This record gives sequence, C-alpha cells and structure tokens, in this order.
Amino acid sequence: MPRPPIPERQPVSDVFPGAVVLAGDQQALTFHPGLAPILWAGPCVIRYGVRFLGKPHLSIVPGLVALDYGEMLTGEEAWDFLTRHSNRYPRAEVFGYLNDGRDEMMRVRELDLALTPEVLAYADDEATAPLARPLALIATADEAAGLPPRLTIAIARFDTLEDWQSQITR
Repeated sequence: MPRPPIPERQPVSDVFPGAVVLAGDQQALTFHPGLAPILWAGPCVIRYGVRFLGKPHLSIVPGLVALDYGEMLTGEEAWDFLTRHSNRYPRAEVFGYLNDGRDEMMRVRELDLALTPEVLAYADDEATAPLARPLALIATADEAAGLPPRLTIAIARFDTLEDWQSQITR
C-alpha cells in the first residue's frame, strides 16, 4: 500500500489588524500607532516560534511535524501536539523556518517548550522571514479581548504606547 503524500507545511498563524511600531530597537503591535515610528502599517500575519533548548534567542516556526511512527501534522493539529503532547515523542521532527527565515528541521527534544513562544510578524501568508519581532502589544483590555488567546498569552500587553515606552526606558 503506498504511503500518503507529505502534506504542505502549514504554520499556525493569526492575523493582527493593526500596525507594528518602533521604540528604540524594540517593536510592538498596536491598534493606534500615535507618534511612534511605524515599521509596518496594515494587517500582518502573526506566527509563533518555538525556542531552542539552551538558545532562547533562536526559534523555529513549525510548519510540519513528523511523528516517530510516520504520522504528519500541520497547522493547529501540529501546534496542539507540540504544546500538549510532544513530551511523549521526543524524536518527532519539526520542519519549519527559523526566526531569520532560513529553512530548518529540529527534533522535539532540542526545543524548549516550557518557554513562551516568540511572536513573529510577517507581511503575508507566503513570507518565510519575519518583518518584526514584537515584544509588546499596545491594546486596551477590550481590544485585546478580540484577539486570539494564543497571541495575548505570548506577548506582554500595555494599555497605551506611553506605558510601553516608559517600561523600556527604565
């Protein structure tokens, strides 16, 4: 019996309808850019990088997970496996793009799933290299309530641009 074809990579992603702004060398997602320099205006695609064990500045955006016994997972199914069940399959392979856009494959045992995923912003669904690595979300509680929980859990939230800027200048 022939094996099923390998599925196309499908990284889990969310759409953020606002802008990416700058404060010094740091970036934030916001609905109201105000006077901050704008890095990207308009909707962007948010993906999540799973950090490397012992190298948290590196991460891989999972697009395909291959389990030991041949099953292939993509999208939400792959993300659910990584965040909830991957400890049962440390030899599973994760195929995706690094946080600099390079193609990569890692084993689950080489990833630090206890760390919060890295939030990465992309221009569109086809992009492999992120346009930003936002460290904060500038949004009121009401605005944040309308965003995917995965995003609001993975990134620090501030009510105003001034609140965020005061935190990073300390």
